[in-house]
Amino acid sequence: MSWWDDVDRDDTDEDEPYGQYESKVRIRPNPKGNRPRTKTRPNYDDAPTGWVTNVDRGRFGVLVSAGQDDERVITATKARELGKKSVVTGDHVSLAGDVSGDAGSLARIVKVAERSTLLRRSADDSDEVERVIVANADQMLIVVAAADPEPRPRLIDRYLVAAFDAGLDPVLCITKTDLADPAPFLAHFACLDLRIVTSRSDDVPFDALHEVLDDTVTVTVGHSGVGKSTLVNAITGSTRATGVVNAVTGRGRHTSSSSIALRVRDGGWIIDTPGVRSFGLGHVQPENVFRAFAAHAVPVREPADGIPLAQAHDWEIVDRVHDGELGATGVERLDSFRALLTGMGADDPGAD
Repeated sequence: MSWWDDVDRDDTDEDEPYGQYESKVRIRPNPKGNRPRTKTRPNYDDAPTGWVTNVDRGRFGVLVSAGQDDERVITATKARELGKKSVVTGDHVSLAGDVSGDAGSLARIVKVAERSTLLRRSADDSDEVERVIVANADQMLIVVAAADPEPRPRLIDRYLVAAFDAGLDPVLCITKTDLADPAPFLAHFACLDLRIVTSRSDDVPFDALHEVLDDTVTVTVGHSGVGKSTLVNAITGSTRATGVVNAVTGRGRHTSSSSIALRVRDGGWIIDTPGVRSFGLGHVQPENVFRAFAAHAVPVREPADGIPLAQAHDWEIVDRVHDGELGATGVERLDSFRALLTGMGADDPGAD
């Protein structure tokens, strides 16, 4: 039996038949109705800012108050209003929530500042979907071993293309020079104006590295097992895991799985990235490839002047190779150049 069965229906008011029962009706509160919704959103112009130092499974380490007495790295998550916008190591961000850095505290990244540079890669040369790796770096330190594992000139070509496309200054660092003479490998890049640093397994060139790294933000790239994390540990005092090269396959083992920014002891930052065995350039415009192959690898006539890429036969690297200026190494460089453009679906600028 319900309360309705006890009601004397003959006593109801004809003008307000159910008025006397209103007090018996249960009204459920609306949990979303206690504060009216609004389309107005805060602009966060006065929000505290920070610099993203690492990304780990949806959590971000953010450096706040850099260089001040209360400098700290806090933990943050990405705010819903950012939608699908990516947040990567090197981003300058605005924060809301708890920025104290206390144990258990969690802030929110509510805004990402405009990026000055952006290093990207794709799964392969035919994939135009890009993966953002690092933002706002100044230069790229390309680490390659003279031996164990054997150096791969064409992978270095890809790093160079990615660096120029991102607006980064490339620096080539050759490790393990006590195991093999790096000169034959370096000859591949003799026609480039590259800064080069060499390192032995038993002797880290601290002075040369500090000259390159101090007061800059540098992103490191390199094949697994070339000694990249060993260099980073030496120059920053960190304890990033280091690995060995498989004696059977000649390949290095991945020892890091995410990018992280570490402070160089005498100033500056170095962003260590996971080692990769391939570096897709599907997102790169073919016009941005040429600088990676000769010091002045720019066309005499720009494609922007209305000349299709397929008809631009007077690229300087082609002329220099045809004139014998770059020797046998230049021929190899041109072959690598053509192979890379073909993989990207571009026309061969050196074809007759």
